Amino acid sequence: MRNLPLASLRAFEAAARHESFVRAAADLNLQPAGISQHVKAMENWLRIPLFLRHSRGVTLTAAGREFGAVVTHALAHIEVAAGQLRLEANSRPVSVACIPSMAVRWLIPQLSRLRAAYPDIRINIVYALDAKTPEAAGADLLICHGIRPSAGAIKLLSAETRPTCSAEFLAHHGPFDKPADLLACDILHDETTDAWARWLSAVGIHSPPKAGPVFADFNLMIGSLISGQGVGLCPTALIADEIAAGLLISLFEKASDSDKGYWLIEAKGLSREARTLRDWLLTTGPGADGSIRARPAPE
Repeated sequence: MRNLPLASLRAFEAAARHESFVRAAADLNLQPAGISQHVKAMENWLRIPLFLRHSRGVTLTAAGREFGAVVTHALAHIEVAAGQLRLEANSRPVSVACIPSMAVRWLIPQLSRLRAAYPDIRINIVYALDAKTPEAAGADLLICHGIRPSAGAIKLLSAETRPTCSAEFLAHHGPFDKPADLLACDILHDETTDAWARWLSAVGIHSPPKAGPVFADFNLMIGSLISGQGVGLCPTALIADEIAAGLLISLFEKASDSDKGYWLIEAKGLSREARTLRDWLLTTGPGADGSIRARPAPE
């Protein structure tokens, strides 16, 4: 788009992600005043306020929250594409095939720690699509979702899903004291309506929920949830940061897809670099705070 203020867009994304000019400034190595100027430039260009300013800081408007989710998603894809282009021609990268939700919400946020620990390892991240093995994806490592796909697969995260909404949506449409209260809500679906049917059946409800939009990608649905557009079923492990920050709220403890997980599968004959990356993912990757955990034993 012509004349799009790209520097201001990047500053806005950081400010929206942190919902703070001060933390965004630290993230981008700028001054808070510089972040404020960039955000103002973005608002002037869009002709719509993205933040509400008050004495304690700033708060995203509904438009700012929705736009921020879209920009964060887009920049994540750009980071992957840019990373692929920068791979050295004479260095064989470690190829990781990953489903989109795990790539955007789990793997990509950890790349800076990996690069700091192993600056010489080049990583090529591709979408796994429907691949069941690393070989089918043309990759060294495959991160996939579902019931345990093979004896050698190691679980990285649980895929248990629970009804989730934003704090804003809960304040305006709640409380939801029992699962049946959700039947009249705006329901958001990830790819199909089957997930909601499974969860409702698990809590003894066999009536269909109110019709709602179906998103082709989980990351799109998350953006709608954060902007307060409804209730969606989310893998709790993938939204731990948003729950901790109070942006998203898990409404009920009852989970569906308890038999599913996010699994790591390795190809045969891994290179030294691929083995190093595999071990790093299994020891430090799952900790959102960077804490080290022991390599899990096969289940």
